[in-house]
Amino acid sequence: MSTLHRPGVAAGRTAQALHRAATPDYFGWLEHTRTAGGCARPVRLTGTMTAVDRDTGRVLGEQHTDALPDRVLYKACGNRRAAQCPDCSWVYAGDAFQVVRCGLTGGKTVPASVSRHPVVFATFTAPSFGPVHHRHVPLHTCADRRRCDCRPAPCHARRDAGTCPHGRPGACFARHDGADPQLGRPLCLDCYDHDHQVVWNVFAGELWRRTKQAVERHLAALCHRRGIPSVEVVTDSGRVRRVPPVRVSHGKVAEMQRRGAVHFHVLLRLDGVDPGDRHALVPPPVGITVDDLDAAVHAAARQIVFATPPHPDRPQGWSIAWGEQVDVRRIGTGDGDVTDARVAAYLAKYATKATEVTGHCSTRLTPGTVDAYADPEGDHLARLIDACWRLGRPTRHRTSDTAAQPDDRQGDLDTTPDVYAGLRRWAHMLGYGGHFLTKARRYSVTFGLLRDTRATYRRADDSSVTVGTLAFVGSGWLTDGDALLANTAAAQHRERRRVGREELAHELWSGVAA
Repeated sequence: MSTLHRPGVAAGRTAQALHRAATPDYFGWLEHTRTAGGCARPVRLTGTMTAVDRDTGRVLGEQHTDALPDRVLYKACGNRRAAQCPDCSWVYAGDAFQVVRCGLTGGKTVPASVSRHPVVFATFTAPSFGPVHHRHVPLHTCADRRRCDCRPAPCHARRDAGTCPHGRPGACFARHDGADPQLGRPLCLDCYDHDHQVVWNVFAGELWRRTKQAVERHLAALCHRRGIPSVEVVTDSGRVRRVPPVRVSHGKVAEMQRRGAVHFHVLLRLDGVDPGDRHALVPPPVGITVDDLDAAVHAAARQIVFATPPHPDRPQGWSIAWGEQVDVRRIGTGDGDVTDARVAAYLAKYATKATEVTGHCSTRLTPGTVDAYADPEGDHLARLIDACWRLGRPTRHRTSDTAAQPDDRQGDLDTTPDVYAGLRRWAHMLGYGGHFLTKARRYSVTFGLLRDTRATYRRADDSSVTVGTLAFVGSGWLTDGDALLANTAAAQHRERRRVGREELAHELWSGVAA
Protein backbone atom coordinates (compact mmCIF):
# COMPACT_ATOMS: atom_id res chain seq x y z
CA MET A 1 0.00 0.00 0.00
CA SER A 2 2.89 2.34 0.61
CA THR A 3 3.82 2.19 -3.07
CA LEU A 4 0.38 3.45 -4.16
CA HIS A 5 0.83 6.63 -6.16
CA ARG A 6 -1.58 9.53 -5.93
CA PRO A 7 -4.16 9.07 -8.71
CA GLY A 8 -4.62 11.78 -11.31
CA VAL A 9 -7.70 13.90 -11.90
CA ALA A 10 -9.10 11.34 -14.32
CA ALA A 11 -8.99 8.54 -11.76
CA GLY A 12 -12.26 7.27 -10.34
CA ARG A 13 -13.64 8.05 -6.92
CA THR A 14 -12.88 4.56 -5.65
CA ALA A 15 -9.17 4.82 -6.51
CA GLN A 16 -9.00 8.29 -4.94
CA ALA A 17 -10.76 7.05 -1.79
CA LEU A 18 -8.41 4.06 -1.53
CA HIS A 19 -5.42 6.35 -1.90
CA ARG A 20 -6.67 8.61 0.91
CA ALA A 21 -7.50 5.66 3.16
CA ALA A 22 -3.98 4.25 2.64
CA THR A 23 -2.25 7.38 3.91
CA PRO A 24 -0.79 7.15 7.46
CA ASP A 25 -2.75 10.16 8.73
CA TYR A 26 -6.12 9.03 7.33
CA PHE A 27 -7.91 9.00 10.68
CA GLY A 28 -6.41 12.37 11.53
CA TRP A 29 -7.70 13.71 8.21
CA LEU A 30 -11.15 12.21 8.90
CA GLU A 31 -11.30 13.91 12.30
CA HIS A 32 -9.96 17.15 10.78
CA THR A 33 -12.80 17.20 8.20
CA ARG A 34 -15.52 16.06 10.62
CA THR A 35 -17.01 19.53 11.11
CA ALA A 36 -17.46 19.87 7.34
CA GLY A 37 -18.15 16.18 6.66
CA GLY A 38 -21.20 15.74 4.47
CA CYS A 39 -20.96 19.23 3.00
CA ALA A 40 -21.09 19.19 -0.80
CA ARG A 41 -18.74 22.16 -1.27
CA PRO A 42 -16.92 23.02 1.96
CA VAL A 43 -15.01 26.29 2.16
CA ARG A 44 -11.23 25.91 2.34
CA LEU A 45 -9.41 28.45 4.51
CA THR A 46 -5.75 29.13 5.16
CA GLY A 47 -4.06 31.21 7.82
CA THR A 48 -3.25 31.20 11.52
CA MET A 49 -5.31 30.05 14.51
CA THR A 50 -4.42 31.34 17.96
CA ALA A 51 -5.63 29.80 21.24
CA VAL A 52 -6.36 32.44 23.90
CA ASP A 53 -7.26 31.88 27.55
CA ARG A 54 -10.84 33.08 27.95
CA ASP A 55 -10.21 34.40 31.48
CA THR A 56 -6.81 36.08 31.24
CA GLY A 57 -6.43 36.74 27.52
CA ARG A 58 -3.02 35.05 27.53
CA VAL A 59 -1.94 33.43 24.25
CA LEU A 60 -1.70 29.68 24.85
CA GLY A 61 -0.57 28.56 21.44
CA GLU A 62 -0.57 29.25 17.74
CA GLN A 63 -0.94 26.99 14.73
CA HIS A 64 -0.81 27.60 11.00
CA THR A 65 -3.02 25.67 8.61
CA ASP A 66 0.14 24.43 6.85
CA ALA A 67 0.49 21.98 9.73
CA LEU A 68 -3.01 20.55 9.16
CA PRO A 69 -4.02 17.79 6.75
CA ASP A 70 -4.33 19.18 3.21
CA ARG A 71 -2.76 22.42 4.58
CA VAL A 72 -6.23 24.02 4.89
CA LEU A 73 -9.10 24.33 7.34
CA TYR A 74 -12.44 22.98 6.12
CA LYS A 75 -15.69 24.78 6.98
CA ALA A 76 -19.19 23.72 5.93
CA CYS A 77 -20.73 25.97 3.28
CA GLY A 78 -24.00 26.46 5.21
CA ASN A 79 -26.16 26.44 2.05
CA ARG A 80 -29.84 26.08 2.96
CA ARG A 81 -30.92 24.47 -0.35
CA ALA A 82 -31.28 20.71 -0.23
CA ALA A 83 -30.54 20.49 -3.97
CA GLN A 84 -27.17 22.21 -3.45
CA CYS A 85 -25.96 20.69 -0.16
CA PRO A 86 -28.10 18.01 1.57
CA ASP A 87 -26.01 18.00 4.75
CA CYS A 88 -26.01 21.76 5.39
CA SER A 89 -29.68 22.00 4.47
CA TRP A 90 -30.37 19.26 7.03
CA VAL A 91 -28.82 21.45 9.73
CA TYR A 92 -30.71 24.50 8.41
CA ALA A 93 -34.01 22.59 8.45
CA GLY A 94 -33.42 21.67 12.09
CA ASP A 95 -32.78 25.31 12.97
CA ALA A 96 -35.84 26.37 10.96
CA PHE A 97 -37.95 23.86 12.89
CA GLN A 98 -36.79 25.35 16.19
CA VAL A 99 -37.39 28.93 15.00
CA VAL A 100 -40.95 28.10 13.97
CA ARG A 101 -41.77 25.80 16.89
CA CYS A 102 -40.48 28.20 19.58
CA GLY A 103 -42.84 30.87 18.27
CA LEU A 104 -45.73 28.49 18.91
CA THR A 105 -44.78 26.73 22.13
CA GLY A 106 -42.03 28.85 23.66
CA GLY A 107 -38.53 27.84 24.68
CA LYS A 108 -35.01 29.10 23.92
CA THR A 109 -35.64 32.59 25.43
CA VAL A 110 -39.27 32.67 24.22
CA PRO A 111 -41.74 32.48 27.16
CA ALA A 112 -43.94 29.39 27.30
CA SER A 113 -46.98 31.66 27.66
CA VAL A 114 -47.00 32.22 23.87
CA SER A 115 -48.58 28.77 23.53
CA ARG A 116 -51.82 30.33 24.81
CA HIS A 117 -51.85 33.14 22.23
CA PRO A 118 -54.29 32.85 19.30
CA VAL A 119 -52.50 31.54 16.19
CA VAL A 120 -53.65 30.89 12.64
CA PHE A 121 -51.88 29.18 9.76
CA ALA A 122 -52.65 30.99 6.52
CA THR A 123 -51.74 30.11 2.93
CA PHE A 124 -51.67 32.93 0.37
CA THR A 125 -51.50 31.90 -3.28
CA ALA A 126 -50.87 33.77 -6.51
CA PRO A 127 -53.74 34.59 -8.88
CA SER A 128 -54.28 32.76 -12.14
CA PHE A 129 -52.17 33.81 -15.12
CA GLY A 130 -53.78 31.22 -17.36
CA PRO A 131 -55.12 27.65 -16.99
CA VAL A 132 -52.52 25.01 -16.12
CA HIS A 133 -52.62 21.25 -15.72
CA HIS A 134 -53.35 20.35 -12.12
CA ARG A 135 -54.17 17.42 -9.87
CA HIS A 136 -57.23 17.73 -7.65
CA VAL A 137 -58.47 15.00 -5.29
CA PRO A 138 -62.06 15.81 -4.25
CA LEU A 139 -62.15 13.12 -1.52
CA HIS A 140 -59.10 11.76 0.26
CA THR A 141 -59.29 8.19 1.60
CA CYS A 142 -55.55 7.73 2.13
CA ALA A 143 -54.00 7.45 5.58
CA ASP A 144 -50.95 9.55 4.70
CA ARG A 145 -51.18 12.55 2.35
CA ARG A 146 -47.44 12.32 1.67
CA ARG A 147 -48.08 8.95 -0.01
CA CYS A 148 -51.48 9.79 -1.42
CA ASP A 149 -52.72 7.36 -4.07
CA CYS A 150 -56.33 8.54 -4.17
CA ARG A 151 -58.09 8.87 -7.51
CA PRO A 152 -57.89 12.47 -8.76
CA ALA A 153 -60.60 14.30 -10.66
CA PRO A 154 -60.15 15.14 -14.35
CA CYS A 155 -57.82 18.08 -14.90
CA HIS A 156 -60.09 20.54 -16.77
CA ALA A 157 -63.27 18.63 -17.61
CA ARG A 158 -65.13 21.23 -19.68
CA ARG A 159 -66.99 19.80 -22.67
CA ASP A 160 -67.96 23.25 -23.95
CA ALA A 161 -64.50 24.81 -23.51
CA GLY A 162 -63.77 24.80 -27.23
CA THR A 163 -60.36 26.00 -28.35
CA CYS A 164 -58.25 29.03 -27.43
CA PRO A 165 -57.36 31.78 -29.96
CA HIS A 166 -54.25 29.76 -30.84
CA GLY A 167 -56.27 26.66 -31.75
CA ARG A 168 -55.43 24.60 -28.67
CA PRO A 169 -58.14 22.80 -26.65
CA GLY A 170 -59.30 24.57 -23.50
CA ALA A 171 -60.08 21.30 -21.70
CA CYS A 172 -58.08 18.37 -20.33
CA PHE A 173 -59.79 15.16 -19.20
CA ALA A 174 -56.64 13.44 -17.95
CA ARG A 175 -56.39 12.31 -14.33
CA HIS A 176 -52.82 13.37 -13.65
CA ASP A 177 -50.53 11.33 -11.44
CA GLY A 178 -48.64 13.17 -8.73
CA ALA A 179 -45.36 12.79 -10.64
CA ASP A 180 -46.78 13.82 -14.03
CA PRO A 181 -44.37 16.35 -15.62
CA GLN A 182 -47.37 18.10 -17.18
CA LEU A 183 -48.52 19.39 -13.79
CA GLY A 184 -48.11 23.16 -13.57
CA ARG A 185 -47.67 23.55 -17.34
CA PRO A 186 -50.11 25.85 -19.19
CA LEU A 187 -52.77 24.40 -21.43
CA CYS A 188 -51.64 26.98 -23.99
CA LEU A 189 -48.20 28.55 -23.73
CA ASP A 190 -49.14 31.47 -25.98
CA CYS A 191 -52.23 32.37 -23.91
CA TYR A 192 -50.39 32.22 -20.59
CA ASP A 193 -49.28 35.60 -19.19
CA HIS A 194 -45.64 34.87 -18.35
CA ASP A 195 -44.80 38.57 -17.98
CA HIS A 196 -47.46 39.10 -15.33
CA GLN A 197 -46.34 36.05 -13.35
CA VAL A 198 -42.67 37.03 -13.04
CA VAL A 199 -43.65 40.59 -12.12
CA TRP A 200 -46.02 39.19 -9.50
CA ASN A 201 -43.12 37.17 -8.06
CA VAL A 202 -41.05 40.36 -7.80
CA PHE A 203 -43.78 42.22 -5.91
CA ALA A 204 -44.97 39.27 -3.78
CA GLY A 205 -42.92 40.49 -0.82
CA GLU A 206 -44.44 43.97 -1.04
CA LEU A 207 -47.89 42.41 -1.31
CA TRP A 208 -47.29 40.47 1.90
CA ARG A 209 -45.99 43.59 3.70
CA ARG A 210 -49.14 45.51 2.83
CA THR A 211 -51.31 42.56 3.80
CA LYS A 212 -49.82 42.31 7.26
CA GLN A 213 -50.26 46.05 7.75
CA ALA A 214 -53.91 45.67 6.74
CA VAL A 215 -54.36 42.83 9.26
CA GLU A 216 -52.99 45.00 12.05
CA ARG A 217 -55.09 48.00 10.99
CA HIS A 218 -58.21 45.82 10.94
CA LEU A 219 -57.51 44.57 14.49
CA ALA A 220 -56.69 48.08 15.75
CA ALA A 221 -59.99 49.39 14.39
CA LEU A 222 -61.79 46.44 16.00
CA CYS A 223 -60.22 47.27 19.37
CA HIS A 224 -61.35 50.88 18.99
CA ARG A 225 -64.95 49.84 18.21
CA ARG A 226 -65.04 47.52 21.21
CA GLY A 227 -63.71 50.14 23.58
CA ILE A 228 -60.31 48.57 24.20
CA PRO A 229 -57.98 51.53 24.83
CA SER A 230 -54.63 52.03 23.15
CA VAL A 231 -51.42 51.66 25.14
CA GLU A 232 -48.71 54.23 25.92
CA VAL A 233 -45.18 52.90 25.38
CA VAL A 234 -41.76 54.50 25.63
CA THR A 235 -39.62 54.26 22.49
CA ASP A 236 -35.86 53.76 22.41
CA SER A 237 -35.45 57.52 21.96
CA GLY A 238 -37.42 58.18 25.15
CA ARG A 239 -40.57 59.47 23.47
CA VAL A 240 -44.02 58.34 24.58
CA ARG A 241 -46.25 56.93 21.86
CA ARG A 242 -49.78 55.58 21.85
CA VAL A 243 -50.02 52.27 20.00
CA PRO A 244 -52.85 49.76 19.41
CA PRO A 245 -53.24 47.20 22.21
CA VAL A 246 -52.62 44.27 19.85
CA ARG A 247 -49.93 43.35 17.35
CA VAL A 248 -49.33 40.44 15.02
CA SER A 249 -46.09 38.45 14.96
CA HIS A 250 -45.49 36.17 12.00
CA GLY A 251 -43.28 33.38 10.71
CA LYS A 252 -43.42 33.00 6.92
CA VAL A 253 -42.12 30.44 4.44
CA ALA A 254 -42.24 30.88 0.67
CA GLU A 255 -42.97 27.87 -1.52
CA MET A 256 -42.59 27.74 -5.27
CA GLN A 257 -45.54 26.15 -7.04
CA ARG A 258 -45.06 23.88 -10.04
CA ARG A 259 -46.23 26.62 -12.38
CA GLY A 260 -43.38 28.84 -11.12
CA ALA A 261 -45.43 31.25 -9.00
CA VAL A 262 -44.50 31.68 -5.36
CA HIS A 263 -47.00 31.37 -2.54
CA PHE A 264 -46.66 31.93 1.21
CA HIS A 265 -47.39 29.79 4.26
CA VAL A 266 -47.67 32.12 7.24
CA LEU A 267 -48.11 31.63 10.97
CA LEU A 268 -49.75 34.70 12.50
CA ARG A 269 -49.72 34.96 16.28
CA LEU A 270 -51.78 37.55 18.12
CA ASP A 271 -49.86 39.33 20.90
CA GLY A 272 -50.67 42.08 23.33
CA VAL A 273 -48.62 45.13 24.31
CA ASP A 274 -47.06 45.64 27.75
CA PRO A 275 -46.92 49.37 28.66
CA GLY A 276 -43.94 48.78 30.93
CA ASP A 277 -41.90 46.74 28.42
CA ARG A 278 -42.83 47.08 24.79
CA HIS A 279 -40.57 44.14 23.89
CA ALA A 280 -42.36 41.72 26.23
CA LEU A 281 -44.57 38.94 24.83
CA VAL A 282 -47.93 39.17 26.57
CA PRO A 283 -51.38 37.80 25.68
CA PRO A 284 -53.76 39.99 23.66
CA PRO A 285 -56.65 41.81 25.36
CA VAL A 286 -59.55 39.64 26.47
CA GLY A 287 -61.90 41.15 23.89
CA ILE A 288 -59.84 39.96 20.88
CA THR A 289 -60.00 36.27 19.92
CA VAL A 290 -58.77 33.89 17.25
CA ASP A 291 -62.06 34.49 15.40
CA ASP A 292 -61.11 38.14 15.02
CA LEU A 293 -57.63 37.21 13.75
CA ASP A 294 -59.17 34.81 11.23
CA ALA A 295 -61.57 37.49 9.97
CA ALA A 296 -58.78 40.09 9.77
CA VAL A 297 -56.64 37.83 7.57
CA HIS A 298 -59.50 37.16 5.15
CA ALA A 299 -60.45 40.86 5.02
CA ALA A 300 -56.86 41.95 4.36
CA ALA A 301 -56.36 39.34 1.62
CA ARG A 302 -59.44 40.60 -0.23
CA GLN A 303 -58.77 44.32 0.00
CA ILE A 304 -55.06 44.62 -0.89
CA VAL A 305 -54.73 45.35 -4.60
CA PHE A 306 -52.21 47.72 -6.16
CA ALA A 307 -50.65 48.49 -9.53
CA THR A 308 -46.93 48.31 -10.22
CA PRO A 309 -45.00 51.34 -11.55
CA PRO A 310 -45.07 51.90 -15.32
CA HIS A 311 -42.85 49.77 -17.51
CA PRO A 312 -41.91 50.51 -21.14
CA ASP A 313 -43.63 47.29 -22.19
CA ARG A 314 -46.73 48.07 -20.09
CA PRO A 315 -47.19 51.75 -19.23
CA GLN A 316 -50.21 51.05 -17.01
CA GLY A 317 -48.26 48.53 -14.92
CA TRP A 318 -49.51 45.18 -13.69
CA SER A 319 -52.15 44.48 -11.04
CA ILE A 320 -50.81 42.78 -7.91
CA ALA A 321 -53.25 40.88 -5.67
CA TRP A 322 -53.69 37.51 -4.00
CA GLY A 323 -55.41 34.63 -5.70
CA GLU A 324 -58.86 33.41 -4.75
CA GLN A 325 -57.50 30.53 -2.66
CA VAL A 326 -56.67 32.00 0.75
CA ASP A 327 -56.78 29.20 3.32
CA VAL A 328 -56.77 30.03 7.04
CA ARG A 329 -56.60 27.31 9.70
CA ARG A 330 -56.34 27.57 13.44
CA ILE A 331 -53.50 25.94 15.33
CA GLY A 332 -54.33 23.58 18.17
CA THR A 333 -58.12 23.89 17.91
CA GLY A 334 -58.96 20.54 16.37
CA ASP A 335 -58.54 21.50 12.71
CA GLY A 336 -57.52 18.00 11.66
CA ASP A 337 -53.75 17.58 11.58
CA VAL A 338 -52.93 21.25 12.14
CA THR A 339 -50.71 20.97 15.21
CA ASP A 340 -47.67 23.00 16.17
CA ALA A 341 -45.24 20.13 15.51
CA ARG A 342 -46.69 19.31 12.09
CA VAL A 343 -46.77 22.93 11.00
CA ALA A 344 -43.20 23.52 12.16
CA ALA A 345 -41.98 20.41 10.32
CA TYR A 346 -43.90 21.43 7.20
CA LEU A 347 -42.43 24.92 7.12
CA ALA A 348 -38.92 23.69 7.93
CA LYS A 349 -39.14 21.28 4.99
CA TYR A 350 -40.02 23.98 2.48
CA ALA A 351 -37.44 26.39 3.89
CA THR A 352 -34.74 24.23 2.25
CA LYS A 353 -36.30 24.27 -1.22
CA ALA A 354 -36.37 26.80 -4.06
CA THR A 355 -37.35 26.19 -7.69
CA GLU A 356 -36.66 22.44 -7.75
CA VAL A 357 -40.36 21.57 -7.98
CA THR A 358 -40.64 23.46 -11.27
CA GLY A 359 -37.88 21.40 -12.84
CA HIS A 360 -35.44 24.32 -13.00
CA CYS A 361 -32.39 24.60 -10.77
CA SER A 362 -29.43 26.78 -11.67
CA THR A 363 -27.11 29.36 -10.22
CA ARG A 364 -27.43 33.08 -10.95
CA LEU A 365 -27.70 33.74 -14.70
CA THR A 366 -25.42 36.06 -16.64
CA PRO A 367 -25.47 37.42 -20.19
CA GLY A 368 -23.19 34.54 -21.12
CA THR A 369 -25.36 31.79 -19.63
CA VAL A 370 -28.95 33.05 -19.95
CA ASP A 371 -29.32 31.81 -23.54
CA ALA A 372 -29.05 28.23 -22.32
CA TYR A 373 -32.26 28.68 -20.28
CA ALA A 374 -34.30 31.52 -21.83
CA ASP A 375 -36.32 31.15 -25.03
CA PRO A 376 -39.38 33.25 -25.99
CA GLU A 377 -40.65 30.33 -28.09
CA GLY A 378 -39.58 27.57 -25.69
CA ASP A 379 -41.36 25.70 -22.93
CA HIS A 380 -43.00 27.22 -19.86
CA LEU A 381 -39.80 27.66 -17.81
CA ALA A 382 -37.83 29.01 -20.76
CA ARG A 383 -40.50 31.66 -21.35
CA LEU A 384 -40.56 32.65 -17.67
CA ILE A 385 -36.79 33.15 -17.63
CA ASP A 386 -36.98 35.04 -20.93
CA ALA A 387 -39.65 37.31 -19.44
CA CYS A 388 -37.38 38.03 -16.44
CA TRP A 389 -34.44 38.91 -18.67
CA ARG A 390 -36.48 40.99 -21.11
CA LEU A 391 -38.48 42.97 -18.53
CA GLY A 392 -35.43 43.47 -16.32
CA ARG A 393 -33.37 45.15 -19.04
CA PRO A 394 -32.01 48.63 -18.21
CA THR A 395 -34.59 51.28 -19.15
CA ARG A 396 -33.79 54.84 -20.13
CA HIS A 397 -35.50 57.66 -18.27
CA ARG A 398 -35.25 61.34 -19.10
CA THR A 399 -33.72 63.36 -16.30
CA SER A 400 -35.66 66.28 -14.82
CA ASP A 401 -33.21 68.79 -16.31
CA THR A 402 -33.96 67.63 -19.85
CA ALA A 403 -37.65 66.79 -19.46
CA ALA A 404 -38.77 70.00 -21.14
CA GLN A 405 -36.42 69.72 -24.10
CA PRO A 406 -38.18 68.64 -27.29
CA ASP A 407 -35.16 66.96 -28.86
CA ASP A 408 -33.70 63.87 -27.15
CA ARG A 409 -30.29 64.83 -28.47
CA GLN A 410 -30.36 67.99 -26.32
CA GLY A 411 -29.38 66.88 -22.86
CA ASP A 412 -28.41 63.49 -21.51
CA LEU A 413 -30.71 60.53 -21.09
CA ASP A 414 -29.83 58.89 -17.83
CA THR A 415 -30.03 55.13 -17.29
CA THR A 416 -31.48 54.77 -13.81
CA PRO A 417 -32.26 51.66 -11.76
CA ASP A 418 -35.92 50.87 -11.19
CA VAL A 419 -38.05 48.32 -9.38
CA TYR A 420 -37.82 45.90 -12.29
CA ALA A 421 -34.03 45.71 -12.26
CA GLY A 422 -34.14 42.75 -9.89
CA LEU A 423 -35.78 40.60 -12.52
CA ARG A 424 -32.44 39.86 -14.17
CA ARG A 425 -30.67 39.32 -10.88
CA TRP A 426 -33.31 36.78 -9.84
CA ALA A 427 -34.07 35.26 -13.25
CA HIS A 428 -32.82 31.87 -11.98
CA MET A 429 -35.52 32.15 -9.28
CA LEU A 430 -38.19 33.07 -11.85
CA GLY A 431 -38.27 36.63 -10.49
CA TYR A 432 -38.66 35.93 -6.77
CA GLY A 433 -35.76 37.46 -4.85
CA GLY A 434 -37.07 37.32 -1.29
CA HIS A 435 -35.97 35.09 1.57
CA PHE A 436 -37.66 31.72 1.82
CA LEU A 437 -38.00 31.93 5.61
CA THR A 438 -38.67 35.21 7.38
CA LYS A 439 -40.20 36.16 10.69
CA ALA A 440 -41.18 39.15 12.73
CA ARG A 441 -38.56 40.33 15.21
CA ARG A 442 -40.66 39.33 18.22
CA TYR A 443 -42.00 36.05 16.83
CA SER A 444 -39.22 33.72 17.96
CA VAL A 445 -35.48 33.15 18.32
CA THR A 446 -33.02 33.90 15.55
CA PHE A 447 -30.84 31.58 13.51
CA GLY A 448 -27.82 33.43 14.87
CA LEU A 449 -28.77 32.61 18.45
CA LEU A 450 -29.16 28.92 17.60
CA ARG A 451 -25.76 28.82 15.87
CA ASP A 452 -24.08 30.63 18.76
CA THR A 453 -25.68 28.25 21.27
CA ARG A 454 -24.43 25.28 19.28
CA ALA A 455 -20.91 26.70 19.14
CA THR A 456 -20.94 27.46 22.88
CA TYR A 457 -22.04 23.91 23.66
CA ARG A 458 -19.19 22.45 21.61
CA ARG A 459 -16.56 24.41 23.54
CA ALA A 460 -18.26 24.22 26.95
CA ASP A 461 -15.37 22.23 28.46
CA ASP A 462 -12.65 24.30 26.81
CA SER A 463 -11.09 27.06 28.87
CA SER A 464 -9.72 28.77 25.77
CA VAL A 465 -11.12 30.40 22.67
CA THR A 466 -9.66 30.22 19.17
CA VAL A 467 -9.02 33.41 17.24
CA GLY A 468 -8.45 32.82 13.55
CA THR A 469 -6.81 35.01 10.94
CA LEU A 470 -7.96 33.11 7.87
CA ALA A 471 -8.31 33.73 4.16
CA PHE A 472 -10.45 32.01 1.54
CA VAL A 473 -8.52 29.79 -0.88
CA GLY A 474 -11.28 27.78 -2.55
CA SER A 475 -14.37 25.66 -2.16
CA GLY A 476 -15.10 21.98 -2.58
CA TRP A 477 -13.20 18.82 -1.70
CA LEU A 478 -9.81 18.27 -3.31
CA THR A 479 -10.95 15.00 -4.94
CA ASP A 480 -14.18 13.09 -5.47
CA GLY A 481 -12.72 10.34 -3.28
CA ASP A 482 -12.34 12.77 -0.38
CA ALA A 483 -15.96 13.83 -0.83
CA LEU A 484 -17.07 10.17 -0.80
CA LEU A 485 -15.21 9.37 2.43
CA ALA A 486 -16.22 12.54 4.28
CA ASN A 487 -19.86 12.38 3.21
CA THR A 488 -20.17 8.67 4.06
CA ALA A 489 -18.83 9.26 7.56
CA ALA A 490 -21.22 12.20 8.03
CA ALA A 491 -24.19 10.16 6.76
CA GLN A 492 -23.39 7.37 9.24
CA HIS A 493 -23.15 9.95 12.05
CA ARG A 494 -26.56 11.43 11.13
CA GLU A 495 -28.11 7.97 10.98
CA ARG A 496 -26.78 7.10 14.45
CA ARG A 497 -28.25 10.35 15.78
CA ARG A 498 -31.61 9.61 14.15
CA VAL A 499 -31.76 6.08 15.57
CA GLY A 500 -30.74 7.37 18.99
CA ARG A 501 -33.49 9.98 18.97
CA GLU A 502 -36.08 7.38 17.98
CA GLU A 503 -34.95 4.97 20.70
CA LEU A 504 -35.01 7.75 23.33
CA ALA A 505 -38.49 8.82 22.24
CA HIS A 506 -39.65 5.17 22.42
CA GLU A 507 -38.27 4.79 25.95
CA LEU A 508 -39.92 8.01 27.08
CA TRP A 509 -43.24 6.98 25.55
CA SER A 510 -43.01 3.53 27.09
CA GLY A 511 -42.40 5.09 30.50
CA VAL A 512 -45.40 7.38 30.13
CA ALA A 513 -47.61 4.51 28.96
CA ALA A 514 -46.51 2.36 31.91
